[in-house]
Amino acid sequence: MKHPARPVLNLSLQFADASHRAQLPRHKVLRWVRAALDVPAEITVRIVGAEEGRTLNRDYRQKDYATNVLTFDYEAEPVVVADLILCAPVVEREARDEGRSLEAHYAHLLVHGTLHAQGHDHEIEAEAQAMEARETEVLLALGYADPYA
Repeated sequence: MKHPARPVLNLSLQFADASHRAQLPRHKVLRWVRAALDVPAEITVRIVGAEEGRTLNRDYRQKDYATNVLTFDYEAEPVVVADLILCAPVVEREARDEGRSLEAHYAHLLVHGTLHAQGHDHEIEAEAQAMEARETEVLLALGYADPYA
């Protein structure tokens, strides 16, 4: 059975905080991001510590705390160009608190950020439901549980 071709992805993977490098091999990050793509993309995934995460969230969102994932989308057509910034300590704490594996939580946040980079949002309830449904669909196809169940 032939699988449909996924859009081309040019991925840069950076570790400012290398504490989870072993859990984030390039092939897995590629698979998770590509699974959520509908169009070709150039995406940088950067794993950061709490200080950089807090600084970015404060400077760009005016929220003075580190958050799990930030999406900076620069271009949508003809190729999505974006940075996905994930804060390792926040991701680890959330995974532990939610009883999820670190891998499953990273997969979810990378899918979530990739959808944001393509224009999906969750500020309005109808949009949130559509985005969550798409995240669930992608994660189930990747072999992970529904993050909203």
